[in-house]
Parts: sequence; structure tokens; C-alpha cells
Amino acid sequence: MPKAIWKDLVIADSDDTVVVEGNHYFPRASLRDDLIKESGTHTVCPWKGTASYYSLEHDGQGSADAVWYYPDPKPEAEMVRDRVAFWKDVRVVD
Repeated sequence: MPKAIWKDLVIADSDDTVVVEGNHYFPRASLRDDLIKESGTHTVCPWKGTASYYSLEHDGQGSADAVWYYPDPKPEAEMVRDRVAFWKDVRVVD
């Protein structure tokens, strides 16, 4: 089962991930709410739409904008709706 790991903490795990452009998109419900904080950062993907971000925080450490998601993806990217993906210092393992 794929797991997203940050600072030796499993922050998400699910056997229902969707891989898009090499990134595992986990169901949003699999992400630990106690480790995330909404970010004001937004970026635009030409085919997926506007991405929003969460930052990770735990024991005084953080990783800004390490989690992204598309709250309202374009129709051709509907497979990422209600899902999150990771980058920076988060690693995804099977």
C-alpha cells in the first residue's frame, strides 16, 4: 500500500492512489489532518487547473506547501478531485 512519509511519520496511506505525471494522488481522507495547515499558495496547471496547498507542521518543524490538491480540477483532470499529492521532503513508498 503506498504511503506518504515526512520526518519518519506516515502522513497518508491508501491502496487507492491515482498516478498522474509520476505523482501518487492519495484520497484526501487518507491525509492526517493533525499535521497540515492551509497555505495561501496557489499555482496553475494548464490542464489540471488551479492548485491549492497545505503546509506540514509537527513538533516545531515544518515543510511549507509540501502537499497540493486541486479543489476544482478541469474536466480532463477529474481523476484528481478530492485527492492530494506530495513533494519537497515528503517521500512516497509502495
